[in-house]
Amino acid sequence: MENKVDLSDLKCSYPDCCFMVAKNWFRYRAGALIVEDGKLLVIKTKSVPYYYTIGGGVHMGESAEQCVLREVLEETGVPYEIDHLAVICENFFIGSEDIIKDYTCHVIEFYFLMKPRGIHNITAESYGWNKDREEVSWISLEELSKTDLRPGFLRNRMPEILNSNTLIHIVNDDRKKDK
Repeated sequence: MENKVDLSDLKCSYPDCCFMVAKNWFRYRAGALIVEDGKLLVIKTKSVPYYYTIGGGVHMGESAEQCVLREVLEETGVPYEIDHLAVICENFFIGSEDIIKDYTCHVIEFYFLMKPRGIHNITAESYGWNKDREEVSWISLEELSKTDLRPGFLRNRMPEILNSNTLIHIVNDDRKKDK
């Protein structure tokens, strides 16, 4: 049996590869895994209670690589270089932020491991999609399992990701878990 959706309800978020229809949200995102001295660089805003990786929505006509380099520079002020594509994640969750609150979310994410630069002082000013100022933090890899970091696979699979030279495919499904 096929679900019928009224496409007149379709909303796009140009220039990002992103759309909403009914109570569903889809996004194509690129994220950076920046590790320096055993710590992962993460970001959060005051209105969001969890951490997430540097990155953002891929723009129409932009490759995932171009997106991650643009987002890293915008959010850190540092021109990091890509080491390799480490993870492709199919991420499912129920939205908790204003724009997507209670939406069923499906995000395809490309995570790139970035080459270390030996830089720890990040001072760029960036703002999340809710217009809140984003603040960067370094979290020890040993502390990740106790940190509210999204998507959830990052909390316990970073050692595997860092020690693998092959692409890892992850299906992360947080739709039924309480946060």
